[in-house]
Amino acid sequence: MKKNPLDLPPVYLVLSMGAMAVLHFGFPIAQPLGEPYRYAGGVLIALAAALGAWGVILFRRARTGVVPFSEATTLVTSGPYRFTRNPMYLGMAGVLVGTAVWLGSLTPWLVLPAFMRIISERFIAPEEAMLERVFGEHYLAYKRAVRRWL
Repeated sequence: MKKNPLDLPPVYLVLSMGAMAVLHFGFPIAQPLGEPYRYAGGVLIALAAALGAWGVILFRRARTGVVPFSEATTLVTSGPYRFTRNPMYLGMAGVLVGTAVWLGSLTPWLVLPAFMRIISERFIAPEEAMLERVFGEHYLAYKRAVRRWL
């Protein structure tokens, strides 16, 4: 069965950012953050994007698949992978945190837990099962030592 090419984590990120904008502009419950504090969201977005990019760079250097469910040839455990098993997904979640801060209202925060649950169920859990099959005890030991998110 061929996967839908639009069923990729960055698509969920963009859709989540759109949902945050709709909630902020359509249903702004409260706006506890004003200028200049909202600009911290831009810093968070940049840092989170850098974390995700670092994860991608390490996968490319290891010549292992970056796209979910592509062939895993190497178990990457260095760099940010020492602290989180999913720096690319954590980076995406961080971009959403930064977006919520930048927008400044409370309603965009509703999107973050939904995004994390969708990513965990649609991508992380199946990827973990695949990595267990491919790398066996080596991955299980890594999984015991390093948390899924943080």
